[in-house]
Amino acid sequence: MPVPAPNLYPDFNIVRVSHAELIVTDLAASRAFYADMLGLQVSFEDSEIICLRAMEERGHHCLVLRRGVEPSCSYMAFRLFSEEDVDRAAAHFAAKGHDVEWVERPFQGRTIRVRDPHGIPLEFYFEMERLPTIHQQYALYKGVKPLRIDHFNCFSPHVDDSVAFYNDIGFRTTEYTEDQETGRLWAAWMHRKGGVHDIAFTNGVGPRLHHVAFWVPTPMNIIDLLDVMATTGYVGNIERGPGRHGIANAFFLYILDPDGHRTEIYCSDYQTVDPDHEPIHWDLKDPQRQTLWGAPAPKSWFEHGTTFTGTESQAPDLRAQPIVAP
Repeated sequence: MPVPAPNLYPDFNIVRVSHAELIVTDLAASRAFYADMLGLQVSFEDSEIICLRAMEERGHHCLVLRRGVEPSCSYMAFRLFSEEDVDRAAAHFAAKGHDVEWVERPFQGRTIRVRDPHGIPLEFYFEMERLPTIHQQYALYKGVKPLRIDHFNCFSPHVDDSVAFYNDIGFRTTEYTEDQETGRLWAAWMHRKGGVHDIAFTNGVGPRLHHVAFWVPTPMNIIDLLDVMATTGYVGNIERGPGRHGIANAFFLYILDPDGHRTEIYCSDYQTVDPDHEPIHWDLKDPQRQTLWGAPAPKSWFEHGTTFTGTESQAPDLRAQPIVAP
């Protein structure tokens, strides 16, 4: 099995996925997409940024939209267990030879910024401004009724290296796809919070962000969103789905925002909190890995992604190819 043994006692404690910042070219168009149509709640906005949170979240934001010239992803952020873990994280990365930068972010406390081996910008923090609970204010629910951010998925030019880096800082692999001819990883799903994944990697031109995913209560939320999109001018933004992945058992929908940033709407994964949880193996040629049922993934789903700000992408050296829709 090409997946490394999990590191159950990492140098610092990551709790969960937290938020991402996307560069968008038209704040008004992005607000209409994420808030008015999708249903995320605006927690702050000015002429430069919009901060959004989902219905179950007490933290100030799970998504930041920043006005810019070219669409990209500025960073992906993870919440740590304590303020001391911020210092432990800084020491860990410095000892490993990574450049560690202390950055100022609105509505949150001390934050460090590093890059993974392929150049993905990562930020780690403990403190974020807490907001009043709104999960029982049902008059606010609209769109797909998103409850919380769930995970990031990224293209990686070398998935084995990505898994080794994130395994070292405590992410545990739940499922993986292996190319039988080479024994290399083609994709892997890794978690901290006890679901299938907080972050995942897929072989491809990268590093690039494939999608940010939001959790919803039921498949009917996704069906309702499709009806809304089809009648409010967004039918062309539907890229893939609905359907069910073999991997993660997820009921899914993929949509594209006005700048082409991909969002997954997601439900139905499973618990992975046991420390001896055994990763599930998938062969790359198994057609049910990506689509247990539903239309096959379109070519764009394998090729289109969001670049990371200030990071150059490179082609993968693993040339294996899964099934692609005609």
